[in-house]
Amino acid sequence: MNILFDQGTPAPLRQALAAHTVSTAYEMGWATLANGDLLDAAERGFDVLVTTDQNLPYQQNLTGRRLAILILPTTSWPRLKDRLLDIEAALATLDPGSVVRLTTARS
Repeated sequence: MNILFDQGTPAPLRQALAAHTVSTAYEMGWATLANGDLLDAAERGFDVLVTTDQNLPYQQNLTGRRLAILILPTTSWPRLKDRLLDIEAALATLDPGSVVRLTTARS
């Protein structure tokens, strides 16, 4: 799976997703793109956008998109590293155009 990390997605998550090809918006030169433009650019070469932007589904019309989106509950790597199995499971459920929000970490 070809995955794009949006700004705010913790970089260490990349090593945990070694079975996938992961790039960052920064590496692609897209760090300054607004969400709509970022989605358009990502759709041309990626299967999934991983973001921490909780408001993305409310700010953008995602209807008809081919890009799947995984929304993480936090930018905190210490919290996310305890959820790696959940993240992998969520990625495995994504279909083109789907939006999955990973729920807040368990206590």
